Amino acid sequence: MLRYSLVMLAGFVSAGPALAGTWAEGLFEEKNKDFGSVPRGPELTHNFRIKNNTGGAVTLSGARVSCNICSSVSLVKTQLQPGEETTVNVKMHTSRFLGPKTIHVFVSFSQPQFSEVLLWVQANARDDVNVAPDALAFGSVRRGAAPALSTTISFYGNLASQVVGVESETNYIQTEFKKVESKNGTSEAAYQVTAKVRGDAPAGKWYTDVWVKTNNAAMPKIRVPLTVEIESALSVSPSAVSLGSVKVGESAERKVIVRGVQAFKITALKGAEGQIEVKDSSDGSKQVHVLTVRLKAAKAGDLSQTVKVITDLKDEGEIEFQAKGQVVP
Repeated sequence: MLRYSLVMLAGFVSAGPALAGTWAEGLFEEKNKDFGSVPRGPELTHNFRIKNNTGGAVTLSGARVSCNICSSVSLVKTQLQPGEETTVNVKMHTSRFLGPKTIHVFVSFSQPQFSEVLLWVQANARDDVNVAPDALAFGSVRRGAAPALSTTISFYGNLASQVVGVESETNYIQTEFKKVESKNGTSEAAYQVTAKVRGDAPAGKWYTDVWVKTNNAAMPKIRVPLTVEIESALSVSPSAVSLGSVKVGESAERKVIVRGVQAFKITALKGAEGQIEVKDSSDGSKQVHVLTVRLKAAKAGDLSQTVKVITDLKDEGEIEFQAKGQVVP
């Protein structure tokens, strides 16, 4: 990345009114993205994250790109309170250019004061390489599983091009490659690239890249995007239960849903005591359990309890939720 930063420096000086080191630049995690060499045709997307760390309200007033034909930009949110986050979503349309292309993205702010930040994305769209499928999309997988997906990198018209390595941006993705027989035998060199999700990968939605290294100086690395959503063994909805204001002598109840990636049995419910009680209305081992949280108002005051749900699952077999309420005279 440093190589590209140095090459583009002279162009940035005259590219627009963005000022280095402004308060607005401090909101961004990163300000550039290099997609590397990519097959011509697919749409490339990168989300630049913004976090309001100013202590006051921030307003984004707009965003524009240097090439409206081959790229586009959108703002997810324009108003950010302290601590809030959003993204600037940039797309490159590789079907509309061939060879190296750099797009400048100008993001402007009007509050707390005017500022404009310069971002950039770049890619090298080529018609002599193909990636099929063009992304490693795992979808939803259970935590603890170790699924694998493969894609095929094909070089057209140049049998000298070779894959010499492959790596992921995270250690939770294991990669490997092997040469496969080319179609028709003469004009194509093909390699199978495989990515495997480690079983201990943390739960959540992942967006990362697998980078394929080649011996071709014109395209030293090829990007393959990877997405996966790793499900927790247990989930609870809602994670915070509000029982509202209840008069002494009356009662209120709410439902809580506990889901598992496989059938499970609730063996204990801990933490609910006094005026709040929790019961499992589902018998036996099931993938979904419905809990009833009931407040029996006996004494005025505010109530807040952490309820722990204990199951017979071996891994990540416990989960918590909050139960709050207010008893009024």
